[in-house]
Amino acid sequence: MAAPVETKVKAASAGAFLAGLAVAVLNAITADSSLLGPLPSWGQAPLLALVPAALTWLAGYQARHTVRDHVDPTSA
Repeated sequence: MAAPVETKVKAASAGAFLAGLAVAVLNAITADSSLLGPLPSWGQAPLLALVPAALTWLAGYQARHTVRDHVDPTSA
């Protein structure tokens, strides 16, 4: 069974995806594809959107989990 991904990792990945998407849209609007010259124009937008999200998710997944203090519910 795969370990669940924390909410902060999902949020960071979504933010990186949206930032990459914004850069891709700006690249398309200005019609200046020199950022990723060797790639065809149809492949630049998905690459710009997915690579930051994938790297952010991987970094968050590999990061150590913050240990939380155990709270005994019977002591309250």
